[in-house]
Amino acid sequence: MIIIKKPVITEKMTAITEKLNRYAFIVDKRANKLQIKQAVQDLYGVQVESVNTINYEGKLKSRYTKTGVISGRRDAFKKAIVTLAKGETIDFFSNI
Repeated sequence: MIIIKKPVITEKMTAITEKLNRYAFIVDKRANKLQIKQAVQDLYGVQVESVNTINYEGKLKSRYTKTGVISGRRDAFKKAIVTLAKGETIDFFSNI
């Protein structure tokens, strides 16, 4: 099971990262906080203080076409917000 799918890099998360040293990741829905903490520590080599998780339900979407209205749903996902120890940072752009 791949626990960490991708980091969340938005303006809001960048501001939170600079202020509170927190990072957000999209994670597997079945992963628990201990597994997420271990995966971040192994992948980035940092010390994690705490992990908060949020389950998002898929958003309803509809569009109008020639044949009528097509309704659907986006995929549900789980987001983890990881707080790092003081002095620790993660550089997502080092490989560019």
